[in-house]
Amino acid sequence: MKVVLLAGGFGTRLSEETELRPKPMVEIGGKPILWHIMKTYSQHGFNEFVILLGYKGYYIKEYFANYFLHQSDITIDIKNNGIEIHNNSSEPWKVTLLDTGLHSMTGGRIKRAQDFINNEPFMLTYGDGVANIDINELVKFHKSHGKLMTMTSAQPDGRFGALNISEGNKVLEFKEKPKGDGSWINAGYFVCQPEVFDYITEGDSTVFEQAPLKNIAKDGQLLTYKHDNFWMPMDTLRDKMKLNKMWADNSAPWKTWK
Repeated sequence: MKVVLLAGGFGTRLSEETELRPKPMVEIGGKPILWHIMKTYSQHGFNEFVILLGYKGYYIKEYFANYFLHQSDITIDIKNNGIEIHNNSSEPWKVTLLDTGLHSMTGGRIKRAQDFINNEPFMLTYGDGVANIDINELVKFHKSHGKLMTMTSAQPDGRFGALNISEGNKVLEFKEKPKGDGSWINAGYFVCQPEVFDYITEGDSTVFEQAPLKNIAKDGQLLTYKHDNFWMPMDTLRDKMKLNKMWADNSAPWKTWK
């Protein structure tokens, strides 16, 4: 089963970083967040990826084109124009990089991947959110219900800490960043049947989270896999700093691979 990754947006809320590089290439612990997401899938045996490019897509192309240089020791024979790879530690990934347009919306980008899916089920997620999701359990759940689509849902942490206050206004304890208001939200990490492409009908201007998802749900073809553990998108510089601190402290919950 192929994994489709949305990696073409402008990432304007993280403009401190995205003026220089596309958001999925912003680094956590010295590796692009896109790499972390791919490692999660790879750990569960899914190693074939279709990455949907847009804004500064060449940056992602160059990263994977030179992946051996990033991951291995090398000897460069300048005179004979040769490169020898030593201690290759690269992942067993097959990566297809698709230019899906600078201004395409999420649905338009996904639609452009249709010819590369070969009319088979596929997985789909955003290129800016990490989680400790058991991908095999997600796929097992999807296969069990027989509908067109599974969407992972999560409960994000509240932005601020909370106070436990007694009736007499005495502060009893501090609660650090409890879950928000109890609502479940779209966390990405979809599993899709190929018929999902039929719901994308407005070309590049289609916003996947609008008409397509709403119509799939209206037709009774969308179920959710509730992930009640760690999930975090990297939307702001604050998020990036928090994720980097987790990695530096060896406490990154999404790092479940060896």
